[in-house]
Amino acid sequence: MTPIPVPWRLPLLALTLAWALLATLYFDTGAAMVHIWDRSETFAHAWVVPPLAIWLVWRRRAELAALTPRPALRWLWLLPLLGLLWLAGDLAAAHAATQFALVGMLVAVVPALLGTDAARRIAFPLGFLFFAVPFGDFLTPWLVDRTADFTVLALRATGIPVFREATQFVIPTGSWSVVQACSGIRYLMASIMVGTLFAYLNYRSNGKRWAFVGVAIITPLVANWLRAYMIVMLGHLSGNRIATGVDHIIYGWVFFGIVMLVMFIIGARWSDPDGEPAPAALREVASDAAPRRAATVLSAALLLIALPIALRAQVEHAAPKSTPSLAAPTLPGWTWNVQPLSDWTPHFDGMAATLRGRYEPTAGGPAVGVFIGYYRNQSYGRQLITSTNDLVEGDDERKDPWARTASGLAGLDNAQPWLTAELRGQALSQVTGSGELAPRLRVWQRYWINGRSFTSDWQAKLYGAWCKLLGQGDDAAVVIVYADKVTGGGDDDVLLRGFLHQHAAALNTALQDVRDHDAAHRP
Repeated sequence: MTPIPVPWRLPLLALTLAWALLATLYFDTGAAMVHIWDRSETFAHAWVVPPLAIWLVWRRRAELAALTPRPALRWLWLLPLLGLLWLAGDLAAAHAATQFALVGMLVAVVPALLGTDAARRIAFPLGFLFFAVPFGDFLTPWLVDRTADFTVLALRATGIPVFREATQFVIPTGSWSVVQACSGIRYLMASIMVGTLFAYLNYRSNGKRWAFVGVAIITPLVANWLRAYMIVMLGHLSGNRIATGVDHIIYGWVFFGIVMLVMFIIGARWSDPDGEPAPAALREVASDAAPRRAATVLSAALLLIALPIALRAQVEHAAPKSTPSLAAPTLPGWTWNVQPLSDWTPHFDGMAATLRGRYEPTAGGPAVGVFIGYYRNQSYGRQLITSTNDLVEGDDERKDPWARTASGLAGLDNAQPWLTAELRGQALSQVTGSGELAPRLRVWQRYWINGRSFTSDWQAKLYGAWCKLLGQGDDAAVVIVYADKVTGGGDDDVLLRGFLHQHAAALNTALQDVRDHDAAHRP
């Protein structure tokens, strides 16, 4: 085994100390990232990212050994920015932000402690580490919609009649649903990671590399659309004897594997020959000031690494400790009834308090359902805005018979708009075959964050983190009102608009009172 060159020993020791402190202080962030690798097939490819990055660095060991590390103080400016990103992400319980910040800090200390020249030679392996962050799930709804669009379009072009509602559709031989597992997100994530690595290893030109990465993005999208169409056709032509169970998934992976193999075989035709080895640099003689410089940069790096953790502890200490209590406000012309309007329950977890029931007009007429989920002292698994908190539970009708059939926005005078949705409470195949009217709801929803209303997830996340950073707490709520489309006479939007026009302010005031009542209990 080749011994470590003398000029590298102190800088590598400093880098090891910095990484050790990052691993210790940000253990929960790293553990959360690894947990997602383990439980999610979408990001299972991330397991190979660290070993591949190490191997890519090892390939450049001769070039690195010829250099003399020169710690660069100027790179430390990245650490406070990344620390602020981590702090904001942690306050908002946003895994992606904290994990990108952690990987960014791991990368930033490399040029700071080893020098710019050394980091430049391993820039790709360092950048490749960001593939370890499980990021991209937000694309799933868009991918599901596009897959459903293509599948229905292809079926109709084939001559098969299709009745579609959202991502579910019925053809003469049965009903189908494009669920999250059909989105192709796992194929896309794996293809981008492997395609980027392939481009780096096989091409010298940046133009070729970016072109192949583009192909690696487009290919799995189109391949997944074709896969979905072919699976439906196989089921249709076989009388639903094949492509409907486990083989449904097997066909998908086999098809994806073949497509990726063809993509790499074609891409290899334009591969560039290996470049000439870089000439060995003349090793600079380390000065007597080098150890002092390394110690200075290391001390500053360790301080900046620890600063976000200290700030986080201070913010946590200022959080209110009391448990909120919700009560339905009195609204003129309406009577509160704790009996819900429907058996539908929004899928929101981790709430500190809940209000659920309906307002009935004293003069008679259709009622308005209300659901308010209140959050305080939010943390991972107990936050308002997350991919698992939604109006319906995923896309498995065995877990939740309710399905979203439409989404949009509705304005309310000059006030903040509301998110809208239509829900169906029965499987589409049962709806089309029974002749009965399925339960249907019209739903209006928005977020209340410390006195302000939002419809955007990321804006609500950022504002909540900012309020918490300022010591104002993280009180937040989801406010949902809904009406029955079947028994409401078809004027559900008019009903909800009129109700909110008169009483949205009263609902907001009730939430503000809960927050203000407990504000005095903050330490």
